[in-house]
Order: sequence, then structure tokens, then C-alpha cells
Amino acid sequence: MDKNSRIYIAGHRGLVGSAIVRNLEQAGYTNLICRTHAELDLISQQDVHDFFAEAKPEYVFLAAAKVGGIHANNTYRADFIYQNLQIQNNLIHQSYLTKVKKLLFLGSSCIYPKNASQPMHESSLLTGELEYTNEPYAIAKIAGIKMCESYNLQYGTNFIAVMPTNLYGPNDNFDLENSHVLPAMIRKLYLAKLLDECKYYEIARNLGVVSGDGNEPNEIKMALAKYGIARVENHTVVKLWGSGAPYREFLHVDDMADACVFVMNKVNFNDLIGDDGNCDNVRNTHINIGTGEDLPISQLAHLIKQQIGFTGQIMFDVTKPDGTMKKLQDVSKLAKLGWKYKISLADGIKNTVDFYLQCQH
Repeated sequence: MDKNSRIYIAGHRGLVGSAIVRNLEQAGYTNLICRTHAELDLISQQDVHDFFAEAKPEYVFLAAAKVGGIHANNTYRADFIYQNLQIQNNLIHQSYLTKVKKLLFLGSSCIYPKNASQPMHESSLLTGELEYTNEPYAIAKIAGIKMCESYNLQYGTNFIAVMPTNLYGPNDNFDLENSHVLPAMIRKLYLAKLLDECKYYEIARNLGVVSGDGNEPNEIKMALAKYGIARVENHTVVKLWGSGAPYREFLHVDDMADACVFVMNKVNFNDLIGDDGNCDNVRNTHINIGTGEDLPISQLAHLIKQQIGFTGQIMFDVTKPDGTMKKLQDVSKLAKLGWKYKISLADGIKNTVDFYLQCQH
């Protein structure tokens, strides 16, 4: 990409999209194209067609998607498969029709079978059953990978699919019901700290549950109890979903953005199909992006607890689903291509907690 190339970032307000915009701006790219949902409905084929005809992007980062945690994926199954299929179908097809030079499609590590061997290599794709709770979302993302791969093989496009591990960082979704595990923990433990300190007005403002002076502790406690936060025998307890035993890998979103820009600039489809360029049996050309390191959810919770400054107790609700027990990605392909993460988990959690706390003031 040249510094003045027309670069469209789909989903520029989301976690990944906003990080890609930050990365590109800091690197001196001057012709970034962004549209809000109000300005462009990516589910509408006609709207996307008209946008590409007008904006004529040369490069596309496809970071727009409907995303969420276990609860959201399992509850809104139809929304997750329909909306994600529509978005990626429209953007990938229009990129082909308008001769976009390169497209980067962002998938998810949930594309791999729930019992895939660890760490999960790109070749694990479609070798086993998916985790049920996020199956519709995973199927949509698998379709996006295969769409990029198939357009490359049939039409000679240069569409690359990357599979990030669990992401976190500034502009994350901190919703208590529909967010991923790390940001949800940050908000829950922050609310627990406020409860420990009897700061009912701050809790009320955070939850939006009461009006007036915020001194209605019973109503606030009832609202917190819905999310597993309560006072028990003069100390505060936070109950988190699952057993805490599953292992997860986490990558700071600024590292993710750096990897995306690296791949866009340095990696082409032909680099991913083998040295002989044989296109008779091409598959698994997507690229895992992660750290190659994981930790138990229980350990993650205590890292966040320490950073928040919460001194109460963390418990785990074993009646709630854990999801896949281990999801560590094999990142050797990306390492061979020349990229490695830079932000440690401890530094990344501090950065994300600081961002969240700043948003509360």
C-alpha cells in the first residue's frame, strides 16, 4: 500500500477496525475511507454496490462483523450467521467486481473443531465438530475463508484471510451480557470494587439503573446480583461463568492491527499456496494471528482483579458452560512470514483497564 492509497476499513468503530485505523494513521496513511452503519448498511447488497462504485477503494480491511461472547452467540444464533454471511458476501464480491487490489478478511479462532489438537494449526480447519455455542458464527467465518480462497483460485484475486485469537483492548465491548470474557471481567470486577467501597452513585451511573441521587442501595444490589456481584457476610463476591479451568490465548488489539497491516503489505496469496504454485488442491491458506501462549480463565480473572484493585472474592459458577476447554493457536506460519506480537498480557490488561476507567470519568 502507498501512503495515499484509497484504503477502506469496514467496521472502523469496532475493536479491530479502530485499531487498524490508529495503526494506519500513525504510519502516515492519508486516504482512509470509513463509513458508519448509518452511512452504509453492509447487509444491503445495493448499498454496498453503490458505495464501492463511489469510493473506489484499492485496499479493503474487512473487520466488520456481528460479534459477542458465549451467551450472545448461543442466544442470537440466527442473527450471527445471517448478518455475518451477508456482510462478508457483499464486501468480498464487490471487491472482486471493482478490482480491489487486496482484501484482508478477519475470521476467528472459533472456526476450529472443539477437539482440535493443540496448538491449533491452520490445517485443523474442517477436520471435526465445532463448539455448539458458537457454531453459527464459526460457520459464517469458515464461509468467508473459503470465499476468499475460492475467488483467488477462480478469479486471480489477492484476498487474504487471517484468524485472530481472543482480542482485547481500547474500544472493546464492555457490555455485561454480550461481551467477550476479558472485557466482561473488567467491568464486573470494577463494579464489585465500587460495591466494596459502597459507591452506590457510581454503580448506578455505570449500570443506568436508577435516577436521582443514586442512594438506593437495595435496588442497586438487586441489579448487581443479576451479574453475579453481591455482598456476602461483609465482603463482596463476584461469581463468573464456568469453572475457570478453560485455557485461553489473548492478543492485544494493537498487536492485531499491526499484524493485519503487515500481512496487507508483505503477504500475498501466492505466498500461501506452496512453493510449486500448484492450485489443484489448495486449502488452509488462512493465517493464524496470536501469541502462541495461553492461561486458565481463573488466572486471567486474578490478573484483572489485581489491576482493578478489587480485594473481594472471585467464585466460579460451574452450572454455566465453559465452552471449548483449550483454544491455543499455532502461530508458526505467521512467525515464518516475519511477524511476532509485542504487547505482554500484563501490559495489555493495564492498558485496557486504564481505557475503561477513563471512560467512567
